[in-house]
Amino acid sequence: MSGFLGALADAWAEIRVHKLRVLLSLIGIAVSVAALTAVIAFSEYQQQYQTEQSDRWGGRAATIVVSVSTENGDPVDFDAFGDRFERVSERFGFSHTARVAQGVMFGAQLPDGIVEVNGRLLDPAYSQIHREQLLEGRWFRADDTAALAPPVIVTEALWERTGRVPMDQHPTITITGDAGGTFQVIGVVPRQGFGDEELRIDVLYDSYRDRVDSLPEGAWPQYEIWVGADESAEIGPVLAMDLRAGLPDGQVVSVSRTDWGATPGMAESMRTFELITGGIAILILALGALSLINIQLVAMRQRVREIGVRRAFGATAGRVFVSVLLESLVATTVAGIIGIAVVVAILRSDWVIPAMFQGMQDVPPFPMRAAITGLVASVVVGAVAGFIPALVALRVKVIDAIRF
Repeated sequence: MSGFLGALADAWAEIRVHKLRVLLSLIGIAVSVAALTAVIAFSEYQQQYQTEQSDRWGGRAATIVVSVSTENGDPVDFDAFGDRFERVSERFGFSHTARVAQGVMFGAQLPDGIVEVNGRLLDPAYSQIHREQLLEGRWFRADDTAALAPPVIVTEALWERTGRVPMDQHPTITITGDAGGTFQVIGVVPRQGFGDEELRIDVLYDSYRDRVDSLPEGAWPQYEIWVGADESAEIGPVLAMDLRAGLPDGQVVSVSRTDWGATPGMAESMRTFELITGGIAILILALGALSLINIQLVAMRQRVREIGVRRAFGATAGRVFVSVLLESLVATTVAGIIGIAVVVAILRSDWVIPAMFQGMQDVPPFPMRAAITGLVASVVVGAVAGFIPALVALRVKVIDAIRF
């Protein structure tokens, strides 16, 4: 142990003596380790961002969607099937279940006249299943069904057409038709991309059915259930079997997953992204290691007299080898720690991640995997970059110091 500590002290002394050379040679290592750490951390954030974007379209992992239809295209008694679904789902004790009916059209009274807009009938749990984000206001609550002016949520484009009235002023919108009346706008869905000008109104499912006896023609309700990813493979077949038992002839029940976890290509694309970006960072790190090896070999030729004198005063070959190896190892480790610290400080700031991944709800902490990988990479590079110069130092003899 004393020999190792002595070699470590010698290595640190050499770094202090040759600090300018060491600084210049290790800048590339620090940058390379920082790049590798940042790539792995960025990959973690990117995966979380892609997951949340996929959740908004297909639901969280795992989302099971139940729908019913007929083989010959005849109308379905959705109320009867809804009662059946409630009885069956009670046995499973689902925590998040939402009815979703699309294909509803509303006549909205706008300043320029009555305009036909798309509509959806939703349950409050839809926002948790799909990670719904609002530009203004709030999402539906269970007690909203008792409101005198039923609440609605509109898209940003429709909100602008109605005058962009702030939510604290309790804006309303008038809808014509069977479900007509005055509705209170409680939230605004932001545009989903450039050029998104969809006019849509989201209404509570129960609020709509309190006004209308049956769903309009063209509306096709579904039932979305958010369950654990590990449970979906077991729940899906059993749920389908229970729902199909005793159905009238000609009716077909479909039970399937719509979340990204049901698509193997999504997970593979995430892994491919990390492999590509990680490969680029490793290449940069390898180039930095080669540069350091070259500088260390050149410096070793200038240290022949020094090493020869140390050998003359009794330094063993092993002591010289370990000292030169640790000199590189300590230097690259310190450089790696500095590079990792810089990346952590940048990515944990309040403006970097929100600016790069706008709308991400569950921002993960800085991934320890990235920091550990960067630290291991710096140690490995130091060991590789110090091994070859250490072998060269072993061949130095006392007589070489006199001739040099």
